[in-house]
Amino acid sequence: MDDNILRYTLRVDRSLFQKFRHIADCEGRSANREIEQYIKQRVKNFEEKHGEIKVNKD
Repeated sequence: MDDNILRYTLRVDRSLFQKFRHIADCEGRSANREIEQYIKQRVKNFEEKHGEIKVNKD
C-alpha cells in the first residue's frame, strides 16, 4: 500500500451519509473519492486566500 495514503475513520450521522453517498453515486464516484474531492477543493480555496500550507513530508 502507498505510504502517502492515510486511513481515517469518519463518524457522521447515518442519514446524512446516505444522502452524501447518493450525491457521490450521481457524480460517478465512491463516497471516499467524493470526500477526497471536497477536501482538495477546500484546501485549494483556503490556500488561495491564505497562502500555501506547509506540511512535513514524513
